[in-house]
Order: sequence, then structure tokens, then C-alpha cells
Amino acid sequence: MKTYHIATIPGDGIGKEVVPAGRQVLEALARTGASLRFEFEDFGWGGDHYRQHGVMMPADGLDALRDKDAILFGSAGDPHIPDHVTLWGLRLKICQGFDQYANVRPTRILPGIDGPLKRCAPQDLDWVIVRENSEGEYAGVGGRVHQGHPIEAATDVSMMTRAGVERIMRYAFRLAQSRPRKRLTVVTKSNAQRHAMVMWDEIAVQISKEFPDVGWDKELVDACTARMVNRPATLDTLVATNLHADILSDLAAALAGSLGIAPTGNIDPEHRYPSMFEPIHGSAFDIMGKGLANPIGTFWSCVMLLEHLGEPEAAQRLMGAIEKVTADPALHTRDLGGQATTAQVTQAVCNILATDEVRKVA
Repeated sequence: MKTYHIATIPGDGIGKEVVPAGRQVLEALARTGASLRFEFEDFGWGGDHYRQHGVMMPADGLDALRDKDAILFGSAGDPHIPDHVTLWGLRLKICQGFDQYANVRPTRILPGIDGPLKRCAPQDLDWVIVRENSEGEYAGVGGRVHQGHPIEAATDVSMMTRAGVERIMRYAFRLAQSRPRKRLTVVTKSNAQRHAMVMWDEIAVQISKEFPDVGWDKELVDACTARMVNRPATLDTLVATNLHADILSDLAAALAGSLGIAPTGNIDPEHRYPSMFEPIHGSAFDIMGKGLANPIGTFWSCVMLLEHLGEPEAAQRLMGAIEKVTADPALHTRDLGGQATTAQVTQAVCNILATDEVRKVA
């Protein structure tokens, strides 16, 4: 039996509710004959840690995570702390510190969920967005001068390197190659951003030659938003810069029914460091502590965690349980138009895992 060591970082807001729910589901999976077990270590980093210590996580925090097999993360964001402090002090510190350069965001309409595109069949919206996760618009290059004066100036430089673009393009082409349609859309803005984005386009052409069985096209990011709404079936796998994919993936989640169901994997494809998995919904302080948070995005992130650890059968079992729960309108949380609580959805997934195992044994 394989034992996996998982770091849990609930972070802020509803992360403190959905991450324990994710742990509960993984523990339920391990109890039902999955031939694996988990050992969890919780790290109470985030806004509360900042108020006590002046930092979102300890200076040596990466060392505490380095020997883990994976990280389950909740959210970073606190209404009483500037957003750039919470993001750069925790989530991005981990992503960049462990070179998790591929942010992967699958999106599809799950059973029982009514998406806003009324003429879109579930099979028409089945995407994976690959987000460059280490540089680009979030490289952190820039600064401010003459603050508070009329001549104040500020810059944020989108920094792209050939090595960074090549590796994310290669990852995206390889992922597209593994999917049934073998189709990739390279998202760009090279008509206006005539240096880095032109390089981005050129490298896409070069990498495409390594994958002759993958069909691909190029789409300007603004046109891509319209295409996602008007022609969703023409898309499959997408690759975009840090900022562009950040925006497009939220639109994708909304089109699939709710940000509450959407997962993310911050991946180190070379397995040099632990990868980190999280729902994309954010801290949602307005519903914190009310038991209203949708844990499905966290559970789906746990599916991605299992896949990354090389446990496809366990991942498939968990995804099957998730889909049975979403298919039941009585188990929809408020963001999906229902009244179910976080605890009810979590227990339902655990019950299905246990029931399925009983049937398997019988």
C-alpha cells in the first residue's frame, strides 16, 4: 500500500472550509480499498498568520513543503490585507519557489449542472486551459517611483523567456496529443504586443513541428472570449500566458456553471518539487463560515492530485462520485441554484465512495 504525504494549506476565507472537506474525501477514498493512504500535515498560513507575524508564510516555509508528495491549497485573499500582499506572499511564493510552471485548468459541464449557454450541449464544452505559470505578466518585474507626487510612475513588465515559452508550449502540445481530439488553440495578442507575444507565436510554430499529429490554430485573446461563448465546440486544449489564461479560465468556469466547481493544478511536470492543487473560486469572505461553499472544485482538484501522483484508478473513482453528486439537484449548493451545504455535499461524496466499494466487493 502506497502512502502519500500531503500538505494542506487552507489559506483564507472559505479555503478553511473546502480544504478540510477535500481531506475528508481523500480519507474516505483511502478507507474504501483504494490501495493507498494519506498522511496530512496542515499549515496555517495566510491572512491570520500575516496579522500575527507580518508575513503570509514563514521565510523557510518552502523547506517545510519540499518533501511532500503534493499540496492541497485553499485560497489566498483577505479583505483587510492588500491583494498583492496575499497573492505574492503565499500562492505565488509557492508556485514560483517550486517552479510549478504549468497551471492546468480543466473545464466541462458536469452532469446535472445547467450552464448559461442554452444552446451548448455538455459535449460541446470540454476544455483544458494551460496557463504559463512562472513568468509573463506575473513575472514581478517592475516598480514605482516618485510615489505620491504628480510625476509618479509605475511599471509592470511582462517578461517572457525562450526557455519558459518553449516548455509551456511543449507541455500544451503534449497534453493536446493525449486528448481524443488532438487539438490545440494558441492564444496570443501579437497584433498589439509586438515583441514578447510575437516570440510566443514563433515558438508555437517551432514546437508544433514536434507534434505533427496535433492540429492547432492561433487566436487573439479578445476573439477567444467570443469564440468560447459563440463556438465552444471548436475549442479543446488552449495555451495562454499567465494573465490571459487567468481571465479565460474564469470565463470558462462560469460558462460551465460556476466558479465553485472549477479545479486547478499548479504542476511541476518534471516532479522535482511537490505540485499544488486548488479550486479557483478564491476566498469568498462574504459566505465564509456559513457552510455555503461549494466543495466540488476542491474535490475535482483532488482528482487532479491523484492523477499527478500516478493513481488513475483512484482518480476515476473520485470523479465518478463527484459526477453522481452533481447529477442530483438536491445536492447543489447555492452557487448552482440549490440549498445544499458544504457538509452535505462532502458527506454525499464520501457515502458514494463507500457504497461503490461495497458493491465492488459484493
